[in-house]
Amino acid sequence: MLMKIRLAYGRNGLEVDVPEEGVTLVEPRFIPGLPDPQDAVREMLAHPLNSPRLSDLTRPGDRVAISICDSTRAMPSGTVLPALLSELEHLPDESIRILVATGTHRPTSPDELERILGRWILEKYRVINHLCTDEHSLVSLGQTSSGIPVILNRSWVESDIRITAGFVEPHFFAGFSGGPKMVAPGLAGLDTVMAIHSAALIADEKSVWGIIEDNPLHTAIREIAEMTGVHFSLDVTLNSLHEITSVQAGELFSVHAKARAFTRSAAMQEVDGLFDVVITTNSGYPLDLNLYQAVKGLSCAARVVRPGGIIICAAECSDGIPAGTDFAGMIAGMVNPGDFLRRLSDPGFRRQDQWQ
Repeated sequence: MLMKIRLAYGRNGLEVDVPEEGVTLVEPRFIPGLPDPQDAVREMLAHPLNSPRLSDLTRPGDRVAISICDSTRAMPSGTVLPALLSELEHLPDESIRILVATGTHRPTSPDELERILGRWILEKYRVINHLCTDEHSLVSLGQTSSGIPVILNRSWVESDIRITAGFVEPHFFAGFSGGPKMVAPGLAGLDTVMAIHSAALIADEKSVWGIIEDNPLHTAIREIAEMTGVHFSLDVTLNSLHEITSVQAGELFSVHAKARAFTRSAAMQEVDGLFDVVITTNSGYPLDLNLYQAVKGLSCAARVVRPGGIIICAAECSDGIPAGTDFAGMIAGMVNPGDFLRRLSDPGFRRQDQWQ
């Protein structure tokens, strides 16, 4: 006998048939969305964690930069930003920059920006796609304690007030997303991204889902965020319907810690043992926008499949591999996985997107 399971795939899901016997369904604990998420954001902004209120942090003449997620993330910026921007109403619109933290991703298109932010924000404020290879828009801040070059978006560094607005979920080598990741890799230059995404750091046993303590990659990210100074942070958590389930705002690391604890209890589930076959997804659109992003679903499945087992990943990849990237070229030039991994570990090998 077969039963039907709906996988998170693209915008509309994908229904598959699986046996009724011998199948374990592993999924996040569903938490209903907040009944009024905008009110929850306003309430949190009025009572921030370990921080003055944002409206009290800013003064006339301040230049403000807000780091937001790009189109590959399910972050509901259009819901969150209106309340955040209302805390800055005493400042002229032209003093506020909204920076799309693309990392090494392609620029977010005008249509995507309108979907993410809403037309009124685009018309009222300057919205800038971060470009990790544009030397004129980057500035060097030296190195971290471990020697990683710190090169960041100039608009971010030169602003008087720096704000992050992201969402927190488990991340396959940084431990968790959101928080300091909105600075690096989100607003970092390519050399910085290459260094914090090196084969050596990713190979560390602590560079995995849900771990930040002694995670060398997350440690570097935190240090880079501290070097620039983040004056205020807002993080949300989401359910499988992309509804906001919690809101935290205030001091960067206090906010991230609380959001991590919330999402860990919902998104990370224990299993009794390893499986012969694992069917997985990349959580649907926009997370399965392309093959580059779908690696995360594979990485999650790899944690629970037995050695020599099978992983089947359903990811729509409506944006393709994507084309025109180093990732596409590396996949096309791969002879076999063993040779590919050896090449990646060669200290002289350096290609954008190699971490994926």
